[in-house]
Amino acid sequence: MAEPVPVAWPPAPIRTERLELRGPEAGDRAAFIDLFASPEVGTYIGGARPRDELEGAVPEVPGQRPGLFVAALDGAMIGMITLDRRDAGRPGHVRPDAGKVGLGYMFLPHVWGCGYAAEACAAALGWFAGAYPGEPVMLCTQSANDRSMRLAAKLGFTEVERFEEYGAEQWLAVRPSIPASG
Repeated sequence: MAEPVPVAWPPAPIRTERLELRGPEAGDRAAFIDLFASPEVGTYIGGARPRDELEGAVPEVPGQRPGLFVAALDGAMIGMITLDRRDAGRPGHVRPDAGKVGLGYMFLPHVWGCGYAAEACAAALGWFAGAYPGEPVMLCTQSANDRSMRLAAKLGFTEVERFEEYGAEQWLAVRPSIPASG
């Protein structure tokens, strides 16, 4: 599949029943720092980063890049969704149907278990299907991350393979492409 034509970023905010997905704002900086400094959030992504390091490194408006959505509840950031092209040098490309874009998500621990990740991811995937019809999306998480694997299954992802990376078994799954509506 050819590389899709890039779309304007950020898109208009996406509203769900309870959330808004939007581009990052200056008011999100503290939540970005909380997210990356959280030991709970860092469990399956290499650990928490030191807060003082983040305070010095995170820009005034963090995360300004194509593919990153802030998930906001009543205007306040509670998490983030990413849709990123997977580096061709990383493991997990043994099947061409695995897609080139990976879905990622991280939410602050105080909102875990409320269904916000499922709601936000479904909305981001819906946007992606409209912007890039026919392109499958993949997801990779540690196989030890039961919560993430359950969410992936709920979103329609199915396992493609398991492999070793970052000193842990990784679970690679794909969500089939959604054809363009005509």
